[in-house]
Parts: sequence; C-alpha cells; structure tokens
Amino acid sequence: MKHATAAPSSRVQEIPGRSPRLRHVTPPDPHGLTLAPFRGLRYVPDQVHSLSAVTSPPYDVVVRPDEVVELEGADPHNIVRLILPRDGEREPSHARAAQTLRHWQELGVLVADDTPALYVYEQHTADDVLQRGLIGNLRLPTLDEGVVLPHEDVMPAPVADRAGLMRATAANLEPLLLAYRGDGPGTAARIIDAIVEHPPLLATTTEDGTRHRLWAITGHDEIAAVNADLAPRQALIADGHHRWATYLRLREEHQSPSPWDYGLVLLVDTDRYPLRVGAIHRVLRQLPVADALSAVRDSFRIEQVDDPLDTALAALADAIAVGGNAYLLAGDGTFHLLTLPDERLVDASVPRDRPTSWRRLDASVLHYAMIDHLWHVPDAPEHISYIHDAPAAVHEAERLGGTAVLMHPIAESTVLDLARQGVMMPHKSTSFGPKPASGLLLRSLELN
Repeated sequence: MKHATAAPSSRVQEIPGRSPRLRHVTPPDPHGLTLAPFRGLRYVPDQVHSLSAVTSPPYDVVVRPDEVVELEGADPHNIVRLILPRDGEREPSHARAAQTLRHWQELGVLVADDTPALYVYEQHTADDVLQRGLIGNLRLPTLDEGVVLPHEDVMPAPVADRAGLMRATAANLEPLLLAYRGDGPGTAARIIDAIVEHPPLLATTTEDGTRHRLWAITGHDEIAAVNADLAPRQALIADGHHRWATYLRLREEHQSPSPWDYGLVLLVDTDRYPLRVGAIHRVLRQLPVADALSAVRDSFRIEQVDDPLDTALAALADAIAVGGNAYLLAGDGTFHLLTLPDERLVDASVPRDRPTSWRRLDASVLHYAMIDHLWHVPDAPEHISYIHDAPAAVHEAERLGGTAVLMHPIAESTVLDLARQGVMMPHKSTSFGPKPASGLLLRSLELN
C-alpha cells in the first residue's frame, strides 16, 4: 500500500498526491434528483495505518478469497471486514459486520462529521483520468418517476445479501455510482469548481495509483443551489444495481418518513467527466473449455488466436469492430475467438419482445443462446462468477478447470438508449468507472 501522511490541521485529513422486462418511463419528476446532506462517517487517520490501507474496491469487484485476505491484512480496520464479512453463514456474517461497525465507532476509529454535508469526491487515476462528483443521500424516487434509470436486471441472491447487511448495520457502507448530464457549467459545477480550490478534508493515494480527495459542502445556500440544479435531471445507474434494488426494498420495509427513504450515492456529471465503460466477464466454473467449444461448434465460427492475453483481447476488439457478436473463451491455456452466431439459434433462443438492439447485445446472446440453450449452465453463484478484470477471469477459469468468457464493453450510448426505453439489459452487462473507493465515506442511518 502507498501510505500517506496525516495533515496536522485536522484529525480527518491525510494528504499525499440480468430476465429483462419492458416498463414505461414517464418524464422526470419536477422535484427530480434531490441530495440531502448527512454526517459522513469516516476513518480517523491516527487510528489506522493509512487511509489507503482501509479502502477497498466495491464489494462486487472483490471476487477472490485471496483478495479479501490481502485487504484484511492491509489494516485490521479495512472496510472489507464490513462489506464482505467472513463469519460462516450469511446471518452471522451480517451480525458480525454490525458488531464490528459499532466497535470501531466506540474505539474512535470511525467518527461522524459534526455538520451534515454534501461531499465533493475527486479521483485522479494513474493514467490521468480526472473524475469529480457529489456524494449525498439521494431521495429514492419511484420507478415510474423516471428520475433514476436502471439499465440492468438484478439477481435475487445479491439483493438479499446486501439487504441483510444493511439491515444489520443500519448503514450504507459504500456509495452507488450514478451518472447524469449537466448540460454545461451549471450551478452545481461552479460550486464544485470553487470548493476544490480549498484544502480537502482528506486525501490519499491507493495502491493502484489513484489519488482520492474529499471536501464538504455545508452551507444551506450552496446545498439548495446544488439541488435546484439537479432537480430537472435524470440519472443513470452506472454501478450498483443490486444495492439500488436493496435501497428500494428497505424503503418499502419502513414507514415513511424514515432514513430509509434515502440512499448513499456518488453523482457524476458525465458531460464534464465522462465515465469509462468496461466489460464484465463470466467464468463458467464447472464447464471445461473443451466441453464449451464442443457445444458451440455447430453454431459459431471458432478460431484459435494467439496469446498473450492482450493480443487475444485485441483480436476480440477487432471482431467487434467488424460487427456482430464476439466472445473470447479461455481457461485451458489457449484463447478461442467465437464469432458469427447462427441466426437461427439467436432467433429461436433470445426473447423477441425486446428491441433489436437488446436482442443482439453480446450479453443477451451469451445468456440466452449459449449459457441457457447450448451449455445448460444454471445462472447461480456456484456455476457462474462475474469478474471485471480479464486476467483475473482467466486465472480463475484455469484454477477451477472451467471456462472464462471474455466480453467486450457495450457502448454507453446503447446503455442510455435502452434505459430511456425502459428496457433492462441482462445483469452484469456493463462496468462503468472509475468506481468510488469503499471506505472513504460511510453513512450511518442512526445518525441521519
């Protein structure tokens, strides 16, 4: 880990450097996006090795047990002990997370800010991508309001897991990533630009070389101005569909008004800070590559491509550029490019009551034509893993004797077009980023 040093002026500073459904979407509600301030719960630098040592990628990006162990070893108080608690069965794990959260607060490892605020969060990646956005408690609109647009369906098990964790801890432990279009330098943009000229509450550099900084907006006038700017806008869920579904479930469990009417989000203006769209790969844990290839041999063109992985991924990108569906299979030490799916297979297996653009998505053809129809693999955690990193997916497939299906990213314009039509993409179709680091800012519902 890259450690940073605490600034002497503040106890909280550390300074370095998937079945789809159609739905009707109405125009945005006139009260639209609303961010409420909250008392952020944050680590005290003097109580941990460093702020970087207590951060983690979002829970669904940490997929291998050794990654959890590594994060736990970085600092005894690493946030992974809360977002991915390891204590046997689900319910005891959630109880353990809640106990740990309370204990850390009692010890003064996590302390709430004195004043409710909206927070400006900045990430500056090692390859010079700058992203700034607002973290706050988003009023949870109904689906029919069309204010927040999901674009992926969700799986019941992760929603149940996150709901159990949030109930137990009474906390939002990591923010969702939402994207909106600001249509120019409006009031929110000007407020963000002004505040980043001041010293941050905290700053740290994580192991991947990304620099993180955080500021607080506490003035009533500034918060009101931000919300006036956000009110007419729509937001797209860029990352965190399962947590969003969890927010909505928990809101329905509590009588309104309550703190569960809101959920923690990071809201990014993609006119100013465009997000990157990445792929989410599949690992078919119990399907050997030879069996996978045998099952698709009569339905796809199959070509063995050269290694290393970067060369194989370039071949996948070239195939996508030509047009049509393409996939890269790995796990047996070689790479196999699948292209030109049999049109009769696609027509017979992929649902016909969706737009053509949805029916020809790589994820749609993969799940309906290949995973369901040809491979007969159940979409359950013991059979399929979803991994954001291509090398990690290949490594996992080789370790298990399974098959990695490497995907190419979907264009952001396609995602937004389908979302506005109310068409859900197969789950785990996209990966937007940069994703916020978990551990820099938490929300306790007992404080808000």
